[in-house]
Amino acid sequence: MAQVIVRNVDDYVKTGLKFRASQHGWSMEEEIRQILHRAVSEDIQILPKLGSRIAERFAGGGLEQSLPELHGENIYPMDLGK
Repeated sequence: MAQVIVRNVDDYVKTGLKFRASQHGWSMEEEIRQILHRAVSEDIQILPKLGSRIAERFAGGGLEQSLPELHGENIYPMDLGK
C-alpha cells in the first residue's frame, strides 16, 4: 500500500478529523482513509462541453427571427490602437 504525507494541515482540520474519528470509533488515520476512499469512489459527473451547455441553456428561448445585423456584414479585425 502507498503512503501519503500531507503537510500544513490547519489545526481546526486536525481537530475535526479527530472528532469525526472518535464518532465513528476508529483512528484519525482510518477516518482519513475513509474520507479519501469515498471521495474517489463517488460517481464522477462528466459535464457536457461549453457549447452544448450554452445551447441547452438557451434552448426554447423563442428567437423568432434572424438577426439581420449579422447577415452579410463584413468582418474586420479589432483595432487595438497600435
